[in-house]
Amino acid sequence: MEFPRNTPSILFFCVVAFMVIPSLQAQTKQLKRPKNKVGISSVDRFVTETFDLYDKVYRYDGYAAAGKPLEDEDIDVLEDALEDLSGLSESAPDILGDIDGAGVLKQGKATLQINRAKKALNYSIKTAKQLLLGQREHDKEDDDKDDSSTNENDNTSNNNSETDDIEDDSNVSDNLEVYSKFDYVPGDKLLFFDDFSQDFIGDFPSKWNTNASGEVVKIGDKGNWFELKSGYGVYFIPDVKDLPEDYTIEFDILTKGIGKQTSSTARLHIILSDDAKFKDGTAHYAFVSIPVGQYGAFSLRAKNFFNRGGGDINTDIKADIRDEVLNQPHISISVTKNRYRLWINEVKYVDIPRFIEELNVLKFLKFHINNFKDGVEHLYITNLKVAKGGVDLRRKLLTEGKISTNGILFDPGSATIKAQSYGVIRQISQVLMQDESIKLNIIGHTDADGNDDTNLKLSKSRAQAVKQALIKVYKISANRLQTDGKGENEPISDNTTTNGKAQNRRVEFIKI
Repeated sequence: MEFPRNTPSILFFCVVAFMVIPSLQAQTKQLKRPKNKVGISSVDRFVTETFDLYDKVYRYDGYAAAGKPLEDEDIDVLEDALEDLSGLSESAPDILGDIDGAGVLKQGKATLQINRAKKALNYSIKTAKQLLLGQREHDKEDDDKDDSSTNENDNTSNNNSETDDIEDDSNVSDNLEVYSKFDYVPGDKLLFFDDFSQDFIGDFPSKWNTNASGEVVKIGDKGNWFELKSGYGVYFIPDVKDLPEDYTIEFDILTKGIGKQTSSTARLHIILSDDAKFKDGTAHYAFVSIPVGQYGAFSLRAKNFFNRGGGDINTDIKADIRDEVLNQPHISISVTKNRYRLWINEVKYVDIPRFIEELNVLKFLKFHINNFKDGVEHLYITNLKVAKGGVDLRRKLLTEGKISTNGILFDPGSATIKAQSYGVIRQISQVLMQDESIKLNIIGHTDADGNDDTNLKLSKSRAQAVKQALIKVYKISANRLQTDGKGENEPISDNTTTNGKAQNRRVEFIKI
């Protein structure tokens, strides 16, 4: 194969590239292009352009592996690709700077995608140079060795990097250390739970009340959801009574038909009220509303009202949650006496120390949505969980030597830990870091749904997943942790109700 006429310029680009990017040897397994965008324009553009060029180089690398010579037009394409790759490599530091200020979850996702794109960039520059100079050789033994070396270097340089073989649906503890700072901890005593699994499709849910209409729907493989209906003065009230001073609320949201035509006033209101009537409240109420519109970054809104005379707080909280709204977010709320906090996924957006101006008057929970286009724009919720708080798991574990929590959640039938569980795991890690002599036995429990043997195996896998999260995310030594599983054999509540099942799905930590 003849060298191209502008070999000196090619070598110049290669030298520049190697000054910016560490070397990477021949790679035989194709890297996976990220499926979803991050929502940071510069990152998404960097990833897309990198993988577009990577696909070209990988294709020509395949030709070389098959012994097919490159034509003149192929060389021209590779020359242009190498020049573009050099420009991308020089822009990488600026891209990293663009993720500063983004939410914790978005930063983690962006970092992972940038890492994957950098691997593609490394491979593309090295391979394009070798192809253009006729020096591309494939040696399986060397490739395996080089891949191992590269992964080792990547892990040393960035703890958030992921290996090429990790699937997108892998356990979050394997690759997202951003959860290590997530500080939401659910209440320890379950007061109400509803996933609508006991309701008939098309019916209004049995444990709720309304002055309008709504229905339970089944959405693909996502299970049952309750669709709220938009309307002035329309409220949806779960059978939650006598909220205590300290409690938590959690639920999942799913939207459909939301877009740039959606009104800026389309919102979900989460209301704490002094009565069970179809209004915000009589003498006392407080609410936070979540915007769903997409054509702008609309603020969250927080308002309180006490003693019929108004309240001190009526404010807009700036945030851009447009991507979250479209991607099934998890909402977590913590009320600790006067303090009110709200997280969307793993990002805390509201933290008002005296939002609840008067204690022991807000006893009911209500939902309200408004300004959704009828029949076009939809909002659904599921997995509503209300739990009494107030017990510090860390102190209880230290003093009593044992705790049991249903605040560590898993995907159905899976040992994959849900991201919102990391506040509980974080507290366990703090106990272990405070006293390095403590060793723990982690025991998983399931409800009675499914086969006994399957549940036993699942409970053991879930305990092992919690152990791995403590090791990988919080750097706890493995020799301090043991695991076991009891399946459905030691229930603490009735397995025939949704509340009972939720209590039976739990993880125990016992000092050894």
